[in-house]
Amino acid sequence: MFSGVGKSCLLLRFSDGSFTTSFITTIGIDFKIRTIELDGKRIKLQIWDTAGQERFRTITTAYYRGAMGILLVYDVTDEASFNNIRNWIRNIEQHASDNVNKILVGNKADMDESKRAVPTSKGQALADEYGIKFFETSAKTNLNVEEVFFSIARDIKQRLADTDSRAEPSTIKINQADQAGGAGQAAQKSACCG
Repeated sequence: MFSGVGKSCLLLRFSDGSFTTSFITTIGIDFKIRTIELDGKRIKLQIWDTAGQERFRTITTAYYRGAMGILLVYDVTDEASFNNIRNWIRNIEQHASDNVNKILVGNKADMDESKRAVPTSKGQALADEYGIKFFETSAKTNLNVEEVFFSIARDIKQRLADTDSRAEPSTIKINQADQAGGAGQAAQKSACCG
């Protein structure tokens, strides 16, 4: 979510199977589409890549409302990006649907240990605090990239299946007398702006 953490590189690795070091900063919003097979079903993922820079926040938060899943990405070599995750979570709680699936992602895990600023245990502890899954990834070496996207897709699919199975069938029983006598009144009451 923070600028320069590798969100676009993760998405490019997942959608196109490629990696580049010469990435320009995302301006506003970009997206990619990839169709995957999950539990024997073909699922088309539309993945939005939001700008991490503060100046684009009003644009990016507009996309939260329709999101089914959100990857919170930080750079394991940049403690400020990790510390900013709590702000992003507050932002999500304010603008996204209540039941949106979230995963915490520590990117650039391929970097030399001497450059690491956020230990794996710290990332896991934050994920545990919020009750969300945690992965460390590397867009460069393709570490856990497929796993993250498949995991959030599976979580969303499961949540939607659970929601469908809990939904009660909406059946309205109308007896013959009400059907004949009250139909005109019901239609009149439900008409908008008439």
